[in-house]
Amino acid sequence: MSEEFDLVVIGGGSGGVRAARMSAQFGAKVAIVEEYRYGGTCVIRGCVPKKLFVLASRFNELFDIAPSFGWQVDAKFDWPTLLANKDREIDRLEKVYEKLLDGSGVTVFHDRAVLTGADTVALKSGKTLRAKHILVATGGTPFKPDIEGAELGITSNEAFHLETLPRTILVEGGGYIAVEFATIFAGLGVDTTLVYRRDKILRGFDHDLRDGLEEEMQARGIRFRYGYHIAKLRKDGGGVCVSFSHGEEATFDAVMFATGRHPNTSGIGLEEAGVELDQSGAIVVDEYSRSSVPSIYAVGDVTARAALTPVAIREGAAFAQTVFNHTPTVVPYDLIPTAVFSEPEIGTTGLPEHEAAERYHSIDVYVTRFRPMQNTLSDRQEKMMLKLITESTSGKVIGCHILGPGAGEMIQLLAIPMGMGATKADFDRTIAVHPTAAEELVTLKAPSYRIVDGEKTGV
Repeated sequence: MSEEFDLVVIGGGSGGVRAARMSAQFGAKVAIVEEYRYGGTCVIRGCVPKKLFVLASRFNELFDIAPSFGWQVDAKFDWPTLLANKDREIDRLEKVYEKLLDGSGVTVFHDRAVLTGADTVALKSGKTLRAKHILVATGGTPFKPDIEGAELGITSNEAFHLETLPRTILVEGGGYIAVEFATIFAGLGVDTTLVYRRDKILRGFDHDLRDGLEEEMQARGIRFRYGYHIAKLRKDGGGVCVSFSHGEEATFDAVMFATGRHPNTSGIGLEEAGVELDQSGAIVVDEYSRSSVPSIYAVGDVTARAALTPVAIREGAAFAQTVFNHTPTVVPYDLIPTAVFSEPEIGTTGLPEHEAAERYHSIDVYVTRFRPMQNTLSDRQEKMMLKLITESTSGKVIGCHILGPGAGEMIQLLAIPMGMGATKADFDRTIAVHPTAAEELVTLKAPSYRIVDGEKTGV
């Protein structure tokens, strides 16, 4: 038995759902297939539950400074309550996603889909779907290294469902997920260690963000082990014994791999359908998200372009505009704002200093550091950092980097004027909102330093 559609979407995450809904609104007959839960990684086991865990972990520090504002707090954390409330919210969001699809006229399947050709999809239930266009939006999956005992470690998927909170944990990795979960666990009272084969966390980020976050994580009791990695895991009583690549061994209650994600392309018939994959297994696409097979497209993390939920959503929308609204649309990747929900938080957009210095003859760098107002009545010495990078001649703002409370919220708004080509003079004309941290962005006067042809100078 087969059904005919204009579009079949494989994957019910943010990118696939957006593409399906918009395509249906443009008049296409659309089906979407998801084998797990609608909402995808971000909603079910990524950004949303992670942010809920982040918020939970921050109460610890708020309770610490509460006495300086006159509050006496006697607080106790209960892990099962957080898990239950998180699950209830995820269930609610999943129902919202399905309701939105149904309301758009999309046919929804709870099934596993495998490509059997350029225009056919076979479902595990036995049904065949035929379509003029197929969109693959299957996202990514956490990576575990190929080592002995790897099954004893968890990934971000399992971290959201731990029956008990470990007393000690080792997190391997140095990117978004590693630093976010390290600060989550530390904030919830877990003795936390981070191991990373390189020499500094957050490779590719601005150096002031990398240095500043590491310093503040250390101040929260998180230990860093650089320059080596996990070589083997084995059971050790109720814990996991870790053998490191340099020979040392140590035992932890839990070990978490946060060493990246791989495109989820295995076993869905891509090779058989003739779809080209790159060395990482990602689907190779053009600027309109079309694969090497003209009828098959792909959006989101499965393409390994920019593994961020808002980018996947934008790609899904651009696909629908291009294919079903006859409006060829490409996604701009040159200015993507992003946040790292660590503690303290990071917000960043545009070029980091090292890239700006390579790309431009001369740049001006403005940096300010100060104690956030919420800490000024206590003895907490944590500093907030705001940094603007401009092209010296035109004054165009080409990078903005924030470390501290509210960084993610601020960077979203800053991305708007930066996308419009705002200059430092535009920032200077803006009246400050006082007292806020963000006002520093429009009251920075003279550059902290200038970099000309890669050489740092005074101004």
